[in-house]
Amino acid sequence: MAETGFKKWIITITVIMASLLELIDTTIVNVAIPHIQGNLGATLEDIAWVVTGYAVANVIILPMSGWLGGRFGRKQYFLASIIVFTIASFLCGNATTLDELVAFRILQGIAGGGLISTGQTILIETWPREQIGTATALFGLGAVVGPTVGPTIGGWITENYSWPWIFYVNLPVGALAAFLAYTFIKETPKSEKRPIDWWGIGLLAVAVGSLQTILEKGESEDWFATTYIIVLTVTAVLGTLLFIWREMSTDHPIVNFAIMRHRSFSVGMFTSFILGFGLYGSVFVFPVFCQNLLGFNAQQTGELLFPGGLCTIFMMPFIGKMLNKGIPAQFMATVGMFLFFVFTWMLSNSTLATGERDVLIPLLIRGVGMALLFVPLTTLAMADLKGAEIGQGSGLNNMMRQLGGSFGIAALTTIIHIRQGFHRSVLIEHVNPYNPAFTERLHMLTQGFMAKGKSILDATHMAYAAIEGTVIRQTMLLSYDDAYWISGLVMLFSIPLLYLQPFKKLKAVTDSH
Repeated sequence: MAETGFKKWIITITVIMASLLELIDTTIVNVAIPHIQGNLGATLEDIAWVVTGYAVANVIILPMSGWLGGRFGRKQYFLASIIVFTIASFLCGNATTLDELVAFRILQGIAGGGLISTGQTILIETWPREQIGTATALFGLGAVVGPTVGPTIGGWITENYSWPWIFYVNLPVGALAAFLAYTFIKETPKSEKRPIDWWGIGLLAVAVGSLQTILEKGESEDWFATTYIIVLTVTAVLGTLLFIWREMSTDHPIVNFAIMRHRSFSVGMFTSFILGFGLYGSVFVFPVFCQNLLGFNAQQTGELLFPGGLCTIFMMPFIGKMLNKGIPAQFMATVGMFLFFVFTWMLSNSTLATGERDVLIPLLIRGVGMALLFVPLTTLAMADLKGAEIGQGSGLNNMMRQLGGSFGIAALTTIIHIRQGFHRSVLIEHVNPYNPAFTERLHMLTQGFMAKGKSILDATHMAYAAIEGTVIRQTMLLSYDDAYWISGLVMLFSIPLLYLQPFKKLKAVTDSH
């Protein structure tokens, strides 16, 4: 039965707290990476495993979380995930070597996967079915705002304290969430003891783990120029095919693909992937763009993202209410995708003179767009699921969003890399003695340096270096502009997918209790 009154709201707060723990930790570490690297004496390639290990462990556990919740009881699994995540956070803060930190981050990722999907399932079952839009909106506060405010919090803590505190801040929140979960969340019946699908677990870990590692490390390893990326790609393809075959043929699957019979859910898997692409891809590109080109520090960049996050928080409850009133989710998601395209189009027109005011309006538009995307897309995907299917669906849906994010980051990083080469080759053609604009600029710079007491030879070298610096900055700017433009087009061209899902009023959904 759905809960009412005080208990409904205290369970909702508990789930949001636990989800925020996990989702903020997805991005909070990124800002502190240089500090951790210096403190532990690690190379940039090695320190990247602090982020990669967490992401890989997280995405492996997500599709299994529905089965784990059913086998051990949803409350027990959720509570155990909070406790393990909190302990792992303490161990991460106490780590003295890189190996220790990576191992404890993997433990965090395993526990975090249980927090997200199990929390969403608990929330959907706590609220009445006709109010699923509101429940999804409240869960979305954590899912959308977490990755957005993570860099802000991480930047502030790193600037004012030491990096272990980005992990220690989880301790009081985790302790309170564990207490509230133990006190207020009701027990759910455990599924009868069925044989454990060890082959399914193994194949899932191999397939999804390989895919996530490729997406995390591919660009830095020059993709298929590296042997282990080729091996992982073959492993991911074969592992996925064998996993699907295994789950379709066994009586007790770890992931129940029978839920794909719901058209709304199977299409929702793709739209969740696109949502992840937009949500995580844009959060990844924007800080790099601001810090590398516009000269903002980590804290300034985080503060710029914050108003957009507040915009999302403000919009979420209204969108939940509109869904409850029967406004089609497809229409709202269409507006959300269009607003996201507007955000990327505005930023794709950035120049080297772009300031904080110029990026604030696009980020506010993104904040509204993300609220209009997350709630309707999740509601569309989950609306037809009942009982045990909710846990399975939540895990798969969250996994697709995470994979979409990883794919988005990998794709945009590669696009930026490729377009840098293209734009540089175009710009460098204009740096020649037959171009009047170039010779005029070179002469002006040379004269300027000579006026400061430099010899003609030194002044000429410095003028060429200054022009090279301008070319590099302009190349980077045009490449980032392309990345924004392409991510916007991906979102815009995904709008037709929404209309493959059936139109359905939430109140028409039959209660599963």
